[in-house]
Amino acid sequence: MSSFVDPSLKMNDLEMSEASVPLFEAVKKHIEENVKPIQEEYEELGRTLEDRWSFHPRQLELLEGAKNKAKEAGLWNFFLPDSPIGHGMTNLDYAYIAAELGKVPLASESLNCNAPDTGNMEVLQHVGTPEQKEKWLKPLLNGEIRSAFAMTEPNVASSDAKNISTTAVLDGDDWVINGEKYYISGAGDPRCRIMIVMVKTSPDAEPHKQQSQILVPLPHPGVEIVGPMHVFGEDHAPRGHMHLRFKDVRVPKENMLLGEGRGFEISQLRLGPGRIHHCMRTIGKAERALDMMVERGLSREAFGQPLIKLGKNLETVSRNRIEIEAMRLMVLKAAKAMDVMGNKEARIWVSMVKAMVPEKACKIIDDAIQIHGATGISQWTPLAELYTDIRHLRFADGPDEVHHMVVGRAELKRH
Repeated sequence: MSSFVDPSLKMNDLEMSEASVPLFEAVKKHIEENVKPIQEEYEELGRTLEDRWSFHPRQLELLEGAKNKAKEAGLWNFFLPDSPIGHGMTNLDYAYIAAELGKVPLASESLNCNAPDTGNMEVLQHVGTPEQKEKWLKPLLNGEIRSAFAMTEPNVASSDAKNISTTAVLDGDDWVINGEKYYISGAGDPRCRIMIVMVKTSPDAEPHKQQSQILVPLPHPGVEIVGPMHVFGEDHAPRGHMHLRFKDVRVPKENMLLGEGRGFEISQLRLGPGRIHHCMRTIGKAERALDMMVERGLSREAFGQPLIKLGKNLETVSRNRIEIEAMRLMVLKAAKAMDVMGNKEARIWVSMVKAMVPEKACKIIDDAIQIHGATGISQWTPLAELYTDIRHLRFADGPDEVHHMVVGRAELKRH
């Protein structure tokens, strides 16, 4: 009797593994007991700082306390799939956990599962040399430092990575980097100590072999932090999305990752997991917005009845719940595709959720804003910040149009 199982049937098995259920429950307990209680004080302390690009000592004390509790409970570095470092958890298992992390801003960092560190750690884990791992991966895995990934450029259409124009030229035993980057998330964080930079090293090679990725320590001579790029008027200090200039930045040739001309190959390692992690967390953020919408609608009255029952508000709640569950199933299936097919073959599924989830979540948050009235766009609720966070995802890791192109092109091939 054949033991063959149709791959499509495997794709539809979206149940969390039995071994991961206790970890999932422990994460929820950690968030409830160790993260939620510190969130408000952490944010209030940030508002008191004269230097916006720093942390209040008490903020770091609160955060390190939550991180230490997570470490003690074995809740650390979940994001690395099929790796002993990441509990050997599958992408599907992590999808359930990441949705919980998305509900509370500090939750991801408290478990060392925060972007862009997750993608950088995954790259170093897969392609780093022993020396690179010892120097940079180890402190990242321990949550001792932060990192950044520098690809996007202001003067070219960076959605096509072949356009990257920042150059790196080998001069003796050093790579010399010149160019400009922007929207480099996390580069403003005073704890940021290492950056992976996408550069052009081989302009005469075929288009997909011209780019490389190089490790640049921070701070570093020649790396100028020009300032933060604002997102809907917010600078997101102290981490920020920074505008950087590289002027004759010299790094040892051994800082090259994997090899010259292999930048696109490395991107395949990080872009699948990184993009889907954002979508996983977005499910939790959409849940948070829907909860706020319902609570507000039940607590306020107008025209003689609760707001939630006025007009089409009840239908809006229904539609939002349906959208969240549809998004959840799509994200779980994309995660399963990565587990079954591998990151490269699952890219169609990743593009599907990357195009779908931020757009749908923005609409849900917008509905929650509307039922809050003018309060919804003020500093009195987290909704405005939630909206800008999710709206920027429609550019981060590739704009909607690129993902629709990937999915549409695959569909054409079927015909």
